[in-house]
Amino acid sequence: MLNRYKTVRTEANKEIVIKKSRFIGHAKPVESEDEAVAFIDEIKRLHRAATHNCSAYVVGERDQFQKASDDGEPSGTAGKPILEVIKNKGLKNVAVVVTRYFGGIMLGAGGLVRAYTDGAVAGIEAADEIEMVLHREVRITVDYTWYGKLENEWRGRGTKLGGTEFTDNVTVLCLPEEPEADAFVAWMTDVTQGQALIEIGEARYFIAGE
Repeated sequence: MLNRYKTVRTEANKEIVIKKSRFIGHAKPVESEDEAVAFIDEIKRLHRAATHNCSAYVVGERDQFQKASDDGEPSGTAGKPILEVIKNKGLKNVAVVVTRYFGGIMLGAGGLVRAYTDGAVAGIEAADEIEMVLHREVRITVDYTWYGKLENEWRGRGTKLGGTEFTDNVTVLCLPEEPEADAFVAWMTDVTQGQALIEIGEARYFIAGE
């Protein structure tokens, strides 16, 4: 799993008008190629009256699934520019569709490339670019006498916390970034003088800064 990657937060769209043609950029985070294809098909269904629904997606840790479609526009003037926007922004697990409703004015090859580029950018900006960061779940269970000290230690270190359970003891879900997980466990063992129960859980992605 990647320690960090950029994607979009949510499904969204934005419309721009270029020489009377309406271009609607749609973007969505996706987890698989099947999900990307399903999103593209859904936009085509919703905008079946459109002149074109051009699309591209990038999926996979190594961007191993990529595809672009001109959907009837001249070859290389729509799908490829959309794909280039995704790649130039360094986004992963994203599908983008740019819908065009023709306004009667021909744009030419260069004009189409610019229009579909702008449409893709508009859709991605509406969907909100974010960075996903891989964290490791580490549950720390201690006697209540340790809780105040550990709270101060976590606050001082800027440790991301995921929740606290108060029973006979206190269990806190800590979420260090994956590359720092082993060092975090060693630090906790040292700080608590080996008196904490430390359980290592799964790795999960969270939005950076949240």
